[in-house]
Amino acid sequence: MSEMSAMNRKIIKALAETISKKVEHLNKTETECLIREFYVLLGEQVSPGKESHGLDKGRFRGILHSMFGMTNDMMMDGVFRAFDKDSDGFISLEEWIEGLSVFLRGTLDEKIQHCYRVYDLNADKYIAREEMFHMLKNSLFRLPTEEDPDEGVKDLVEIAMRRLDTYHDGQVSVEEFDEAVKEENLMLEAFGTCLPDASSIEKFEQRVFQEQLEQ
Repeated sequence: MSEMSAMNRKIIKALAETISKKVEHLNKTETECLIREFYVLLGEQVSPGKESHGLDKGRFRGILHSMFGMTNDMMMDGVFRAFDKDSDGFISLEEWIEGLSVFLRGTLDEKIQHCYRVYDLNADKYIAREEMFHMLKNSLFRLPTEEDPDEGVKDLVEIAMRRLDTYHDGQVSVEEFDEAVKEENLMLEAFGTCLPDASSIEKFEQRVFQEQLEQ
């Protein structure tokens, strides 16, 4: 990025100034690094007055796979939905930075909200039995067994419902999910991995924050 023009550097600094005020866990310098990374991943130069649509689902899934080691398509699609707050089918620059703020350094409350958005497959503000079934079936390894695998998944769904559905209405609200996770943190990613592990976070931050600053 050494050939970046003075104009582009000014634009990025101005963007970082504005966006860093809206995010909790990133300072202005880190925000600047993430802006640069966004445009590298997008394959576009920052241009005055030119607004890109952003990262589409295919490109974003590639990033989740290569940078954070995610392999489950259903979970990656869910993470895309969680980042894509305005549901326009693209991750904008601000959505990228706000999403990564939670993804990399979020509080437990923020991570609960993130995971819930991922697990709410139809975005109706509830997690139903059918959604749990699809996610658990999708994330479990296919083991050779004489039994019907669907029956085993159904049993797991019932166990999860007994733990989560405290209102006994056949679905799980964000309040119920929040309560269950705070009682037992392992419930946070009960239906599939949708947050990066510590090693992936460390590698990403080192490459994007430290190496960029050393250039």
